[in-house]
Amino acid sequence: MAHIFFAASIQRHVATPEREIDARTLGEAFEAVFSAQPRLRGYILDDQGALRRHLSVFVDGQPVRDRQHLSDTLSEASRVYVVQALSGG
Repeated sequence: MAHIFFAASIQRHVATPEREIDARTLGEAFEAVFSAQPRLRGYILDDQGALRRHLSVFVDGQPVRDRQHLSDTLSEASRVYVVQALSGG
């Protein structure tokens, strides 16, 4: 099962402990998390269902490629990290 982790900066708003998810795509993984934590959806996705700009998501150490449809594939051993993006200087 894939493993999904939400950074502490996100968990300040919605408690979302790390967990294992049975999912083949990033979108399926998020849907599984949203079913347990519905409030998290609005924080992670915009009104079009795409990742919000202030978030960075990494699958197996690589930034996600499909921020619109969340179709990046996951394997049984995938690790997904969801963090707030930093900006400024």
